[in-house]
Amino acid sequence: MAGGWSRDGAVQDQIDDTVSDAVAAARSRLPKGESAEYCDICGEDIPEKRRVAVPGVRTCVECQSGRDSAVRHSSMNRRGSKDSQLR
Repeated sequence: MAGGWSRDGAVQDQIDDTVSDAVAAARSRLPKGESAEYCDICGEDIPEKRRVAVPGVRTCVECQSGRDSAVRHSSMNRRGSKDSQLR
């Protein structure tokens, strides 16, 4: 149920778009191409099981964990308002 000037379903559309954007962003960060034998960051061997499981992998598990923890997400919604109900 939408209120004010918005049409019915507008809030759900906004939520769906936000989720779709997050999925697209995550997919764009996935490695592509040929896997490296050695980590691009620390130079350690990347185990073959990891190279097979994650095609295009360029980092070892330890270095990738550090990179993943450094990813920051925006707290802004589609309308640029920080006090959104969609957070």
